[in-house]
Amino acid sequence: MSEFLTGSVFFGSFLSLFAFVIGLKCRARWKHPLANPMLIAIVLTLAVLLIFDIDYDSYYAGAKYISYFLTPATVCLAIPLYEQFELLRKNALAILAGITAGVMTSLLTVLLLSVLFSFSHTEYVTFLPKSITTAIGMGVAEKLGGYVPIAVAVIIITGVFGNMFAEHLCRLFRITEPVAVGVAIGSSSHAIGTAKALELGELQGAISSLCIAVSGLLTVFASVLFAKFY
Repeated sequence: MSEFLTGSVFFGSFLSLFAFVIGLKCRARWKHPLANPMLIAIVLTLAVLLIFDIDYDSYYAGAKYISYFLTPATVCLAIPLYEQFELLRKNALAILAGITAGVMTSLLTVLLLSVLFSFSHTEYVTFLPKSITTAIGMGVAEKLGGYVPIAVAVIIITGVFGNMFAEHLCRLFRITEPVAVGVAIGSSSHAIGTAKALELGELQGAISSLCIAVSGLLTVFASVLFAKFY
């Protein structure tokens, strides 16, 4: 059965897109954080691979074509940035302070949890880049000597949780200012969280997309320093 399913080179792409469409249908029907399209797509894809005993390499042979769209999709995030440039310029100092606070909070949290649960140094540095985009986080984890596959998984989980709960957490803590919402989401849950920020508003999405790049760069330098603390 697995050979039949993986016979097409586009099997991985079809499975991923089909699972995501089901996730969108679930979100449209049930307005609940757990009815998250990304989460549902991941769970359904994993279920199919496990049930039909399909190895990851066979799946990725077709799914990799979707990743070709990541670069143009990321570049498109510059459009709301350009449209909101004047507002960004006026709030530059506050935005930079917010991003710095977000990066430091993320790194300090990893440090405290590592001490609490007695992680090894390798495990510790693996979690340091959890809140930045995968492309940068993989390089950070590899450079610091961490487990790159685990780092990728942690980054994706962080983004999915941000996408699921960001709106509700902002409402819970009464964070309503668009710039603050964008900074909070972008500096903590990278591109996947930014997808939620774009749903909340163009300004929130613009700020969040800016945070992806800036927080990524700050984390690269700060992680080297934090790696020496434990």
